[in-house]
Amino acid sequence: MVAVRRAARPSRRGVLRAGGGAALAAVAGTAVSGCGAGTDDGVAADGTVTVEMWHGQADTAKKVLEGLVADFERAHPKIRVKLGGGVLSDVMLQKVTAALAAGSYPDIAYIFGSDLARVARSPQVVDLTDMVGSGPVPWKNYWAASRDAVTLNGRVRAAPAVLDSLAVVCNRKLFREAGLALPEAGWTWEDFVSSARTLTESGRGRFGTGWPGTGDEDTVWRLWPLIWDLGGDVVDDSGKGIGFADTGARALEVVSDLARDESVYVDPKPGSEQMYQVFQSGRMGMVVTGPWQLPDIETAGIDYHVAPLPSFSGRPVTISGPDTWTVFDNGEARSEAARTFLTWLARPEQDVRWDIEAGSLPLSRRTEGLPQWQDKVARTEGLAVFTTALETARVRPVHPAYPEVSQALGQAIVAVLLGRSTPEKALRACADEANAALLIPR
Repeated sequence: MVAVRRAARPSRRGVLRAGGGAALAAVAGTAVSGCGAGTDDGVAADGTVTVEMWHGQADTAKKVLEGLVADFERAHPKIRVKLGGGVLSDVMLQKVTAALAAGSYPDIAYIFGSDLARVARSPQVVDLTDMVGSGPVPWKNYWAASRDAVTLNGRVRAAPAVLDSLAVVCNRKLFREAGLALPEAGWTWEDFVSSARTLTESGRGRFGTGWPGTGDEDTVWRLWPLIWDLGGDVVDDSGKGIGFADTGARALEVVSDLARDESVYVDPKPGSEQMYQVFQSGRMGMVVTGPWQLPDIETAGIDYHVAPLPSFSGRPVTISGPDTWTVFDNGEARSEAARTFLTWLARPEQDVRWDIEAGSLPLSRRTEGLPQWQDKVARTEGLAVFTTALETARVRPVHPAYPEVSQALGQAIVAVLLGRSTPEKALRACADEANAALLIPR
């Protein structure tokens, strides 16, 4: 969805950078608290406080954020928000890691939800539990996915920045030509595989569906809903092993079926741009994606339909991949100003602007109920499906070993997609690597 739109949209799913995470672990305990900008406490002689925000946004989202900051500064003349960072969100982890090591870091940075557990190991990360507890929107009014993605060991370690969910976008024309009824809530993964097979016409370069094939987080997060629906989890109850030793192989059978039928376009490049281009050119029947892709699909002139993700059980299940605004300690004045800005940004009247103009889903039910959002839903085909899915959406665990678990599962998915391994064999290799990572003290 939503971290980076247009040219930078591929970054939204965030390729996991294991090297950056490892470097962060090495410096987590060595950076000096409060030394973020050398001796600059950010407070001018007249009492104005300047906070630095590394936002990671591009194009439309950047312009929306700039407008919101201008409005905030007019309402809060003693606080200035300096937008910078100079990098997009997919390399933010590396930049923040280096900044922490150097002792010169921002007050706020855009951190992927999948990276938060590692970043939060740094003593420079500000605990925001009190901020959300006393904010203008009751914490329980936020979608569970928003809350879970920023909570670690019972403490809120960041503010929710963006929210999304996965569903299936279908090409109505291709379904009609194939004689298939459009899918609705309650359909199954068996239906999905069967539909993909019927929609595929190799002679005309048509594919039933697509799947990212780079093994990064874009590849992986699409499989978690299948695993959860089967009763599995990312990490088991002991915290020392994966929770999908059995269910993972069953979920991979869906991937194997698609590969066997040659009904899946495997995108070889990070960001899924080629997969989306195939769909937007009218040569793919279904694509699993989020609301961030709808503007491009509409621009391409595709007559589309949105259906919830299929399931094995008949129960609705999807995944949400929230990202975060993480606050770093550069002294009390700057930390308090950062809290003030993020509290203001999360208010429904600001959140709805960010959602509509930059492509996120509402962080809270209060935002969802605003007339502006309801009007957006009425004007946008299928958007309501993504919002409704938040009721049952789950998030990946905020766990420091998640990048290694993801990397192992990503390799398994690619091996099955390319026909190099069976689901059972690929899952065993994944389990060996992921379990070893989970046993390492953190």
